[in-house]
Amino acid sequence: MNTMKENQHIEFKQSWRDEYLQYICGFANAQGGTLYIGIDDKGEVCGIKNAHSLLENLPNQINQTMGLLAQVDLHVDEEKEYISIHVEPSDQAISYRGKFYYRSGSTLQEMNGVALTDFLFRKNNTTWDQSIVEEATLNELDTESVDYFVRKAVDAQRLDASVRELSHIQLLRKLKLVNHEDQLTMAALLLFGKDIEKWNLMASFRIGRFQQSQANLLFQDNIVCPLIHMPERVLWTLRSRYLVAPIHYEGLQRVEPLEIPEDALREMVCNAIVHKNYLGPHIQMRVWDDKIELWNFGELPYNYTIEKLLQTHESYPRNPLIAQIFYLAGLIEQWGRGYEKIHDAFVREHLMQPTFEQARGGILVTIPREKFIAIQTGKSIGTETATAQDNQTSQKSVQKSVQKSTEKQQAIYDLIKNKGSLEPLNEPLNELLNTERIALLLDIPYSTAKRIVKDLEKKGLIVRVGSKKNGHWEILS
Repeated sequence: MNTMKENQHIEFKQSWRDEYLQYICGFANAQGGTLYIGIDDKGEVCGIKNAHSLLENLPNQINQTMGLLAQVDLHVDEEKEYISIHVEPSDQAISYRGKFYYRSGSTLQEMNGVALTDFLFRKNNTTWDQSIVEEATLNELDTESVDYFVRKAVDAQRLDASVRELSHIQLLRKLKLVNHEDQLTMAALLLFGKDIEKWNLMASFRIGRFQQSQANLLFQDNIVCPLIHMPERVLWTLRSRYLVAPIHYEGLQRVEPLEIPEDALREMVCNAIVHKNYLGPHIQMRVWDDKIELWNFGELPYNYTIEKLLQTHESYPRNPLIAQIFYLAGLIEQWGRGYEKIHDAFVREHLMQPTFEQARGGILVTIPREKFIAIQTGKSIGTETATAQDNQTSQKSVQKSVQKSTEKQQAIYDLIKNKGSLEPLNEPLNELLNTERIALLLDIPYSTAKRIVKDLEKKGLIVRVGSKKNGHWEILS
């Protein structure tokens, strides 16, 4: 016979041992394969003496232990007998003596924990976010978050305006977020739940600011909110506390774009939320002086590589219900174009591309902080180098302006969050905490307060309650 090599579909053994049924189990749980008995590790036939007894006994043994029908054949090569045991991939999860095995590459792996749970969902032709939470009721959902989604979806023209006329349960049925008995899916509870950590302790988004080493954590945030709000909450937190927004002018217009292309950053954040395996650790973002590292737990789909991911590819979301809601809300694109958008955004800004790699059981994105480094070092990007004095003056001006802008945003947000209580005045709640009142309490121009309040509303952080004339602002919980 021609010399073969071991791969994801082929395994060689010189003789038979009952424990090799693990390999049959692994092939059945993966893409199928063939176990050869009587061939050494080099792929050369060494032959076996008990080929005929194995030919008779193995089909029954395999069927009785795992419920599989395997094709067992006898072969002869230069008077040396060997057998092949071929098994097709199984639609059901197969166990051997209570354990689940999986063939990956040329290795056999025992599945347990998160990997096993994820595997069982796939074999049952469902996903974790589609699972039903029987004890949850509609009261667990935040109605304002559902209404926020409807506004976003209609504005994005991905749902017809007529959905505004639907009740919340009718909307959930339309979106397949409940089953035929109107029981809530896990996706519904994470997307719109009042307390998402009640259903999944790993559903938060953690951000940390580091310097020099992992041990040197300067400060951190743990963002916990309905997933429909999480992208904007993350972006707002990054803009307020972690990243810089260098100021420049286009004609007479003052422009403050984030140091990282905001559309691309939002796409990467959304991808992390949509594709995360929620059976594993939190999404983690580490912000350093020179780079940002964004990591989410969850392996790539079978036959996907990082190279394929960065090209136009079929969309294969780990959490299809969550992905569908994000798409309808205009937060992500379908058809696997997300990474193309990220690439184009960095090209337009003349910035180094982020890198993607598989690491620690998930996907790690590393984003260079070129603009921040330029500010720190007094160098410019894509333009002629200014004098050291000009750069130093510019750096101080940018940092001062960014600091003032983020401080005002945080002050207004905290004022609304605390319902008008402002230290050291400690004023009681004014039921008409409107923009004029905010400007008065913080002693800032009305135009500034109006601009920041509008920005907070767009980001889904605050909501207007009541009429335009007599209403007030509240935190969108």
